[in-house]
Amino acid sequence: MRFITKIVWSLLLTSSFLYSQIEKKPVDDFYTIVSQDGSGNYTSIQEAINASKSFPYKRKTIFIKNGIYHEKIKVHEWNTNLSLIGESKENTIITYDDYFNKVNLGINSTFYTYTLLVEGDQFIAQNLTIKNASGEVGQAVALALNANNIIISNCSIVGNQDTLYVTGKNKKQYLTNCYIEGTTDFIFGAATVLLENCVINSLKNSFVTAASTPEGVDFGFVFKNCKLTASANVNSVFLGRPWRIFAKTVFIECELGNHILPEGWNNWSKPEAEINSYYGEYNCKGEAAKTDKRVTWSHQLNKSEVKKYNIETILGEEFAKAIKELKQN
Repeated sequence: MRFITKIVWSLLLTSSFLYSQIEKKPVDDFYTIVSQDGSGNYTSIQEAINASKSFPYKRKTIFIKNGIYHEKIKVHEWNTNLSLIGESKENTIITYDDYFNKVNLGINSTFYTYTLLVEGDQFIAQNLTIKNASGEVGQAVALALNANNIIISNCSIVGNQDTLYVTGKNKKQYLTNCYIEGTTDFIFGAATVLLENCVINSLKNSFVTAASTPEGVDFGFVFKNCKLTASANVNSVFLGRPWRIFAKTVFIECELGNHILPEGWNNWSKPEAEINSYYGEYNCKGEAAKTDKRVTWSHQLNKSEVKKYNIETILGEEFAKAIKELKQN
């Protein structure tokens, strides 16, 4: 119940009351304004995060006014119960331009390329654009989530290869009403993630997802009521391939554009993944929703099987209740 209370507290701060107070200084340690014009408490998002108490008992909300914030940001493990709330998704932009060869830290350089890295549990982001602006130069992460009970709402997550990294064994993360774009494997990682009502846009002929779900974990990536779109001249895109052989990815009642290939899925030259991975669909629509040419090792869920793909089962009852409280208010 404590986590639910924290979410509701965040909701109160992100309501119309918050917008009516954005010119005022905070009266305690739990609400801070970032503004590039100096009208807030800080001009840098990272500075505001660094000034936040570690492991707070109450949620800390950082309200970010419109502007382009050229920052590489880290929400540390001790920055729990933190909310980053933008004034508007279109005009509150966090951007940086690191990429694999620029970072040049060896074979794991991808994981250092993030624009925003979240390691603090119970994190919320709303009304932001999070961008890796390096262009099509290889692996370049925009948003990296390595924490539990994360909510990303009404955000644009923009990049090319490896745009959104969602990771952590048994970590539960939730994205809703977001726009996510990229080229290759642009949603990837080991976390259990539910994405609802999101637009997933492919910028080139490649792969949408690359899950690395650990062995024994019940759920990997679950897309519900999402819309898969593509840029002009993009016409050969796979729904996913297994970064690790126990990958799990399911699309439920999604709209699949005609850029999705009839076979749907690719084994990444790993025959063992055809046995150990789980790729499935249920009641999708659109020009690419025909399943008669799907790879034989993928699954078409029936009504009985799809019942387990509910928010409580995927994310856990307490986290699911917190999300529902947030939506209702």
